[in-house]
Amino acid sequence: MRILVLGAGGVGGYFGGRLAEKGAEVTFLVRSGRKQQLDKDGLVIRSVNGDVTLRPNTITASDPANPYDLVLFSTKAYHLQSAVQDLKPFVGEQTVILPLLNGVAHLPLLKKEFGEDRVIGGLCFIEATLNQEGHVLQTSKDHYVKFGEFEGKDTERIAEIESLLSGTKTSFIRSAHIERDIWHKYLFISTIAGVTTLMQAPIGPIRESEGGESFIRDVFSETEAVMIAHGAPLAQDIVNKHMETMWNLSYDMKSSMQRDMEKGFAVEGEHLHGYLLQMAKEHSLETPLIRAIYQNLQVYGVNG
Repeated sequence: MRILVLGAGGVGGYFGGRLAEKGAEVTFLVRSGRKQQLDKDGLVIRSVNGDVTLRPNTITASDPANPYDLVLFSTKAYHLQSAVQDLKPFVGEQTVILPLLNGVAHLPLLKKEFGEDRVIGGLCFIEATLNQEGHVLQTSKDHYVKFGEFEGKDTERIAEIESLLSGTKTSFIRSAHIERDIWHKYLFISTIAGVTTLMQAPIGPIRESEGGESFIRDVFSETEAVMIAHGAPLAQDIVNKHMETMWNLSYDMKSSMQRDMEKGFAVEGEHLHGYLLQMAKEHSLETPLIRAIYQNLQVYGVNG
């Protein structure tokens, strides 16, 4: 099966690179500037889980159309609309799209544009970014993708994808409960990204400050209430589990949103926290903590 990775940033570059490292047929769909960089210097991954430099296959949206079997859709949410248009020529009747974006707001759009049958569920957990040289820097021990058919369907194609993604230096995990996993990740990332950007600090100083642990739990609980009202399939003890995970994060851990803010980059506040506020409004819920987080991101967007 031929794999197309949409984007070669921290997420696409890392997971696509690990697949190429093991010998899978991987091509990266990137913008012209990134293509020139990759063609010149290669795809450089510097990781606590092992370094590698590759000479990847790269294309741009203007190259001749040639459908792929599997697409890793790893662009940022604020590039979603343009990425969909760039990808369309490379999607055929049998193409399967595996989205790795945070949140859930992108799923209806992808299903509408490409067809429900072509989109499966997916998420990733990784702390990765690009440095000034365009190298992928991956700094955490956790580096995995979860994927699966919606509604837990057991299909021939998902078994083929599982086989295709196996055997790398990272983990591609097939899930029979991918909707639940996506919402759990959304709850976690929106809270951790929210508190780190609001406090402009890594997670360690926040959780160990007076009242810090309670504040983080309150954000988790407020967000959980919105998701439950919306009908999200959350586990009953998910906040407790996420609090345990939060305490296991390294003291200096920064969310990717916080790192983007520090670099002056665009952030996914609308896609994550803005969408939470939309859901809260639909169900007449008061969400002062989420609103404070979102307002901070709005001010950054105006001044950033």
